[in-house]
Formats: sequence, C-alpha cells, structure tokens
Amino acid sequence: MSTILPRKHQAPLPIDRLILHEAPGEEAVPMDVLFVGAGPAGLAGAIELARLVAEDPELDGLEIGVIEKANALGEHNLSGAIVNPRVFRDLFPDVSEADLPFRQQVGGEAVYVTTGSKAIRIPTPPPMKNHGLWSASICEIVRWLGEKAEEAGVNVFTGFPVDSLLVDGDAVTGVRTTPSGLNRDGEPGSDYTEPTDLSARITVLAEGCRGPLTQAWQQWQGVTSTNPQIYALGVKELWEVAKPLEQVVHTLGWPLPTDAFGGSFVYPQGEKQVAIGLVAGLDYKSAALDVHDMLQRMKLHPLFQEILAGGTMVEWGAKTIPEGGWLSVPNTRVSDGLMVIGDAAGFVDVPSLKGIHYAMQSGVFAARAAYHALKRDSTSRADLAPYDTTINESYIASDLQKTRNVRLAFKHGFYMGGAMAAAMTLTKGKFPGGQIAMHADADQARTVESATPLVADNVTTFSKLDAVYKSGNATRDTIPSHLIVGQDITPEVADFYSHVCPAGVYERVGDELRINPPNCIDCRATDVLGPRWTPREAGSGPAYRGM
Repeated sequence: MSTILPRKHQAPLPIDRLILHEAPGEEAVPMDVLFVGAGPAGLAGAIELARLVAEDPELDGLEIGVIEKANALGEHNLSGAIVNPRVFRDLFPDVSEADLPFRQQVGGEAVYVTTGSKAIRIPTPPPMKNHGLWSASICEIVRWLGEKAEEAGVNVFTGFPVDSLLVDGDAVTGVRTTPSGLNRDGEPGSDYTEPTDLSARITVLAEGCRGPLTQAWQQWQGVTSTNPQIYALGVKELWEVAKPLEQVVHTLGWPLPTDAFGGSFVYPQGEKQVAIGLVAGLDYKSAALDVHDMLQRMKLHPLFQEILAGGTMVEWGAKTIPEGGWLSVPNTRVSDGLMVIGDAAGFVDVPSLKGIHYAMQSGVFAARAAYHALKRDSTSRADLAPYDTTINESYIASDLQKTRNVRLAFKHGFYMGGAMAAAMTLTKGKFPGGQIAMHADADQARTVESATPLVADNVTTFSKLDAVYKSGNATRDTIPSHLIVGQDITPEVADFYSHVCPAGVYERVGDELRINPPNCIDCRATDVLGPRWTPREAGSGPAYRGM
C-alpha cells in the first residue's frame, strides 16, 4: 500500500512577499497601534487600549486601528462556540451577563461514545463541563465588540486584507494591504485598486489560526516553540430545528477512525436553532479521510437524526484550529514593534474546547504592554517583553500548562490516548508529566486508500459545492489564484487535496489537479498539509452571519 508525505509536495512560504524591507509610502495612513484582524482578540485589545488612553491625557490623540480582511465584521469568524465570560466581565463591568452578546446559558450537557448505529452516554469529563457558561455565535460577538470599539474611538477598517509586513531592519513599521481588481492572470483589470500602506509604531498580529504574516514573522525572526504547532479542521452547520435542544452534546468515536483525534458537537443556539459540527486533527493517517463528508454521514446517525428531524440547514462553514497547546505556543510573542495574540499564537485549550476568552485576554495583555511602551516612547522588543511575561504568569499559561500533553497523548490512538488523558486530567498534568514530542502534521505519512463517494440527499446531507453556497461565498470567478501549489502533484496527491479541502477547491480530473480558487472559504486546512493560502482581495471568501 502506497503512502503520501504531505511535506514533500508543499510549496515554501512566500517570505519575500510577506516580509517587505520597505518603508511605508508617503501616503501611508498613520496609526500608533494597529491590530491586524478584527476577531475577538484584536477587538478586545483595541478596546482595552482605547480605555487606557482615554484615562491618560499624556496620550491624547493616540490613533488605534483595527484592520480586517472581511467586508463586514464577523463575516470571516467561525467557532463552536461555548464561551467562558470571565474576560467580558473584566472588559465590560457595567454590562450584565444577560446583556452580553450570547445566545443562551448552558443548563445541561451530555457526552456520548458513538458507533455506526449506537450512542453510549458516558460521564462528562471534567474539562468538558460547561454548566453555567454560554452558547454563542462568534459572528455576533465580533459585531458587538466592533460596536464597542468604535464607540471607544477605535478606527475599524473593514475590507482591507493585509498582504505584507513592512520592516526596517528587525523592526516592524507597518503593513501593506492586498490589491484588488486583478484579472485571473494577475494583471490589473478595469476595477484595479492599488495597495494601501498603514504605518504603525506597534503592529499586533491577530489574524487567527495559520495566519501567513505570523508564519512569516516566526520564520524571519527565528521564533520557535517546544513542539511544532499541530492543527484540526472543524466543519460546522447551523440548523433551524423543529424543537429546542435542551443540552450541549459532545461525541467521541464514530465517524472518526480510532487513529484520528477529534469529535463532534451539537450546541443549542436559542429556541429553534442548533450548531452541529465535527472536528478532526490533521495528523490523521488515511489520505482518504474527508471531514466534510464524515459530518454529512454523521448526521444520519439516530442520535443526530432525533435532533435535526424536521429541520433545515441554514449556514455552513469550516476553519482550522491550533491544537498543539502550550508546548506549541511560540517561545516569544514579541519583537521590535510587533506582538502576536489569540489563535495566531495558539492560545487554545483542546480538552475544554475553549479559545475565545484566552484570545481576548491575550489582546487585553497586549494592549497594556503597548500602553506602557508608548508611555516610554519606545516600542522595542525589550519594551514589549512585559506582554510575554504577563502571558507566562497568567491563567492562560497555567491552564494550558496543566493540559499541555492531553491532546498529544492521542498520537497513541483513541484508547491509549484516552487513558493517558484521563490520568493527566486527574493529576492536573503531573502524570504522565514532561513533554510528549510531536512532529508537524505535514510530516505524517498518509496511506493511499479508496474512498466511497458521498451521495448527498440535499435534505440532511449536502455536497461540498452546495455547502459552499450556504457559507455566503460570493468570490468573483475571475479572481487570480491565491493558492501556491508545490511540485510533483501526483494523481494520489490530487485526490488527497480534494479530501482535505471541505469546500471543493481541489479536484482530480484525469491524472491532473484542478483548482477552483473562488470556492475557497479561507479555512486554511491545505495551508497545513498542501497548497499555501495567501491573502486575496476584499470581498473574497465566506460571509458568515451566525457562525
């Protein structure tokens, strides 16, 4: 049986595009602090910094900006999501918890081990207990935070993907946006718009999981981590349902094979809506594993049929999730004029399935470090280093340190990994202690296997193309490809990419790889295992509403 090694076929990171040794242009928009990405981390950081500046007359007139690639806030944000509200309480002490942008409080929960036809309920593992927390739409959270940021005087720029970091020596001095209106051949068309430069004394990368600027910065500055980062792909749907779901549901086991890590979720999103999804670690062994197709088949299981009966799928999406935990967090998150926050830094706790409050808290910590650096009128690595120190002394590090090996234990398979994870949970990470070493997902060989094609019924199950339509994707057909494909793409590799991508961007036609760039919903799964994802013009990608 033949195998594929994804790394062999992956193109290198286009560092010369992403890191430009150029000064911002004469017409650059001047900012003092610029957050790249209007997700929870970037917006929370901007709000906290605006609050600090408002209380300090010495910094009157400080310009704070948040730049976002989506045309509107929330359109590119996707999460489960069950939210721990602790950072909301700190940021908005005058807002009652009931008035925060959440759907409903978790009142019950159930965890099942599933087979192809059965669901066996098990005691809820301690990290997965969510009673008293809140189900939410990350899109709604982002839109709400955006309103609060603008009320605080933050400049929020939507529809501006960032193409490059502008640097002077080792210092980041700003960013350059992605041009728009290029034809398929990369030449300017009739609607061409030139890139825009924004200068900044401090640039904060909040671009989410697998951000290309963050990757480029790490490579440029030689920033490493104890383990390489590893990832999962999550595919999610929103359903209007006939009867309310009374509890949060998680499952382990089928449809995932025993050598793949992951599970499913169903979250109540109000009286008549649920979120359902499947997450799979991208270190799986079979080249034929297809997360989108597995989710479709999963919905036919009696457990999920009972929940979805009489319902309608209203929205679909997918995203990549950093899963390496504390051992994969970069050893430093600062350099001259730059900080990295949120999912871009990998602040996700896989056992509890939580990352939003860590992302927001890291943004708050970055804001405080930026404030003190600006007070000293110096933004060097040394001046921003308190951000690293604060993270390392915070509950973010404490929480992630306790669970540092839990996800990694599943490299040994479902059953052995489960036993090791239980021991780690009971001992708060002390046994087995130390470090479980991991290699990057692209270094995991994949076994070439045949796959049974999904035949969608368009009622409960949906093809990838029909699903993409439900993401709100309206990318123009004539856009140039933003995907960089490597060498030696064999028919087997083409098949592999077609399974990795949940949006039908890649397909095998004969013995060749065909690429459909407009289908891309920016999940960045193939950036982990295959073709590189690079920024593209505003208006591209999904337009999520309730994810």
